[in-house]
Amino acid sequence: MLFRYVDFVARLCNSTSTSVPRLSYSSTLLPRCSSSLHASLISRYCTSVCASPSAIDVALDSVVKIFSFSRKPEVVRPWQTTEMEHLSSGFVISGRRILTDNIGAPGDLSYVQVRKHGSPTKYKAKVEAFGYGCDLAILVIDSEEFWKDMNPLELGDIPFIGDTVYALGYPRGGDTISVTKGIVSRVEPKKDSHSSIEPLTIQIGAAINNGNGGGPVIMGNKVAGVASVKSSFSGNYIISTPIVKHFLTCVEETGQYLGLCSLAISYQSMENCYIRKHFKMSLEITGVLINEIYPLSSAQGILRKDDVILAIDGVPIGNDETILFRKKERINFEHLVTLKKSGETVLLKVLRKGKEHEFNIIVRHEQQLVPDRYLPSYYILAGFVFVPLSKPYANSSNICNCSLDRKAKKAGEQIVMISQVLLNDITTGYRDYTDFQVKKVNGVEVLNLRHLSDLIEKCSEEDLRLDLEKERVITVNYKSAKEATPWILEHHGIPSAMSKDLKEDASRQLLCFSSAA
Repeated sequence: MLFRYVDFVARLCNSTSTSVPRLSYSSTLLPRCSSSLHASLISRYCTSVCASPSAIDVALDSVVKIFSFSRKPEVVRPWQTTEMEHLSSGFVISGRRILTDNIGAPGDLSYVQVRKHGSPTKYKAKVEAFGYGCDLAILVIDSEEFWKDMNPLELGDIPFIGDTVYALGYPRGGDTISVTKGIVSRVEPKKDSHSSIEPLTIQIGAAINNGNGGGPVIMGNKVAGVASVKSSFSGNYIISTPIVKHFLTCVEETGQYLGLCSLAISYQSMENCYIRKHFKMSLEITGVLINEIYPLSSAQGILRKDDVILAIDGVPIGNDETILFRKKERINFEHLVTLKKSGETVLLKVLRKGKEHEFNIIVRHEQQLVPDRYLPSYYILAGFVFVPLSKPYANSSNICNCSLDRKAKKAGEQIVMISQVLLNDITTGYRDYTDFQVKKVNGVEVLNLRHLSDLIEKCSEEDLRLDLEKERVITVNYKSAKEATPWILEHHGIPSAMSKDLKEDASRQLLCFSSAA
């Protein structure tokens, strides 16, 4: 009899109505039990079977399709740009903002439009903030009409393995919204092409394709993550909500996103019993061995090579570089560092020559020597085209990938390359020196492209000498090289001998000099 009763309630609650109708029942239908138990059973089964308005239906009033047009500089010819269209997804969050994937820096974007679900209208939007380190961006729209009936979504917690999630967005191949269902298969920090830091990511079974990027992944009635279509991720990955919250908090507090934080050290595991014995680790303690402290690390002068980090903020670190994370899960200990704000501190317990010490270390966002995007920055002398090294540049050339792993020794440091040698009388014999790093100008070590342009522009010697990698040398007559430059620019249709950013810096320096005088 109880099963008949449950079946009746289930069928009743599966009706199209979202409200629970008044029940009329007889003693022959219900099991023999008290009226209070009847009410309890009805409430219990209606809670599990009679769903309130679907969380997906609510999310549909938040998800948008984004049309963005950007001008990307060419890798070899940064003075030339190509317009590209990028289709992606996004969703509304609190504060009348749209969260999406990183569609590009404001300076790259020429036009952005947003269309909400069920609407034929595209609304003009602008980028409020972007973050290459986390692949996220915030859009804002001034139109009051757009915000009518839009529903901001709330960020939830990290889902557990096996939880069911739904990915919403606008994948390529159609113009209507798509919903895919899957389960969470993996939760772990994963390194991507943006940096050496491993942000916490989530792999799901729901399909995520081009166009889905930036769309919400829903669990229950909250956002479990943001769909990601990074080429460096094989599989269906989403950006976890702790990373999203970190991005939003930094933008709200500082107006910009500088990236995830790092200790700026390299280390190794201590799983081998002989290496633990060598560094005087007793059986009850575990940790990781410091190999190198990077030049710009705040730990310089505090931590030392061969120190063993035993715990971070009181959390013990395993010999396999992991810490306990929820129930029986484990993740890399740097997860506790990445979500810190730049300038905050972590407490490290360190074993040094058999004795334990504690140090407070300031963490800062990672300063990349080789950025993940190609900057439209260049300087030209005669036929030599100088540009800063970036990952897109390295991927398009024969440069050794080992350059990408180098760390900055000074703030603002760049690797300056000769991207082209345009032939003329001055550059004769130097054609093979493309893709070479410029290390010195007239004996002065080059810090970055701006520094190189200053050294060349202020040259007071008859000959200009460039020292390159592999001990190669270029020398030209400085006056002749300067006189040849305008002809080279005109012959190749190049608008200027230097990019806009370098010209603006030169103008500021001239203004400061004039004011001081």
